Amino acid sequence: MTPARSGGGLLPSDQMFILYAILAGLLIGFLLGGRLESIAETRFRWGWLAILALAIQLVLFSPLAGGLGDAARWIYVASTALVVIVVLANLRLPGLPIVLLGALSNLAAIVANGGSMPASPAALAALGGTVNNGPTNSIVVEHPALEPLTDIFAMPAWIPFANIFSIGDVLIAIGVAVAIAAAMRPRVARRT
Repeated sequence: MTPARSGGGLLPSDQMFILYAILAGLLIGFLLGGRLESIAETRFRWGWLAILALAIQLVLFSPLAGGLGDAARWIYVASTALVVIVVLANLRLPGLPIVLLGALSNLAAIVANGGSMPASPAALAALGGTVNNGPTNSIVVEHPALEPLTDIFAMPAWIPFANIFSIGDVLIAIGVAVAIAAAMRPRVARRT
């Protein structure tokens, strides 16, 4: 297994998708007459744990974690499992069942491939990606386990922070966008 870095930078692909999903959710929410203040009324359980898990991943895929070696892969698995726990705690919220499907899809692919997400060489090539030893959550393997669930797609290179992604990342992004747009609806509209 060889670590790989896509042309998109240091952030794992699922975190890039979350960034774009947040922006899409806000835009859709505003277009549907929602208000940003309504998000504050949403009761999101264990949000601090999700922030901790994402912060761990940011550190893992930065130069700061260079000395962790194989431990980094299992810390990545554990941080992804923490996100799944948070999603399960909030499954009652619109969009979160979709996020759960995506998170479980990614977690299955990561665990089945020894703690790293396989990246398609074709997807990497589409972004001008290279195989190197830089900090990343991706590896290139000849025949990855659960290949359809791995990072086999590439964002168009002209998109800022273009990266490779999986079907799980797509599901997570859709779920996050739905959750944000739904949370922006006025409280009265959410009850009906």
